[in-house]
Amino acid sequence: MRALFEIVHPADALFFKRPIEMLQSRGDEILVLSRRKDIACDLLDEFGIRHRPISTAASGIMNLAAELARRDLAIYRAARTFRPDVMIGFGGVAISHAGRAAGIPTVSFYDSENATLQTRLTWPLITHLYVPEAYGGAIPSGRTTRLPGVKELSFLHPSAFQPDRATALAAGLDPERENFLVRVVAWRANHDLGKAGWSSELLRSVVMRLSEAGAVHLSSEMPLPADLKEFAYRGPKNAVHHLLAHCRALVGESATMASEAAVLGVPAIYAGRDFPGYTRELETMGLIRNLESSEAATLLPAIDRMLSVPKRDIETARDCYVAKCPDWSQAVVDALDRHGA
Repeated sequence: MRALFEIVHPADALFFKRPIEMLQSRGDEILVLSRRKDIACDLLDEFGIRHRPISTAASGIMNLAAELARRDLAIYRAARTFRPDVMIGFGGVAISHAGRAAGIPTVSFYDSENATLQTRLTWPLITHLYVPEAYGGAIPSGRTTRLPGVKELSFLHPSAFQPDRATALAAGLDPERENFLVRVVAWRANHDLGKAGWSSELLRSVVMRLSEAGAVHLSSEMPLPADLKEFAYRGPKNAVHHLLAHCRALVGESATMASEAAVLGVPAIYAGRDFPGYTRELETMGLIRNLESSEAATLLPAIDRMLSVPKRDIETARDCYVAKCPDWSQAVVDALDRHGA
């Protein structure tokens, strides 16, 4: 089989890493088209995945539209040359357009109900969509498959990932104290237009509170205030999950990293701007806490309550949850086999 992958976000590099390796191990031919977005290309390089950058992430509605047009054309041209049996992406806006024009089946995995503009541009043209069972957004009738679990089970499923303490130590884990990961994001995705994240004051309050209890590792997509730079995560980009797995807790405004923490059995607080179905499902399972108010008066007491819950309780809840879910990497390979045959 010949498969074309579109990687537009760092999370896509993580999601598709194992499926790409699984396909290559059986002799399939792969073409990866990437996007210069945060650390997406860096991760692909660290994973040893050959890729071709075809655009750089833009900001603002007009610039995003121009970038999409460039991606559509670049993917169409690459598809005409590479001649894939199937194309796949997470979201998959550009592949849906190029695939329809080139007559090539396209597959999308997705999990964010709030990306209404993106889905309106994609669902009418995509061949087939795969979403979590908890997904509450519009879906293409007769062309959608629901899967138990979350996308993080592609790269953090127990069959694929075992936390390594030596790697965590090399990434900055403090062996003498509790460790905490704080994650803040830039809110620059196409579905984040008009949104803003935590203030510097709130971030400072969270870091100071957690630093009273242990070592804080601050992962940020934005430049940090001078007084917080000492907390910045400086380990390898592909080692952060080994560190996270050994942390006492995660606090942040990233739904993705809260979900990653849940799959790893790490208590998590998600205080963001959007609450997709999977975050609500994970809260129901007792794996994360969703906070719709990003204020110190709400967040700091929530941290105190979280620290009163033994981590082992979360690990037990995680084991029960994951036992009911498939390995999403295998689901990706199965989808490509189904639609690329």
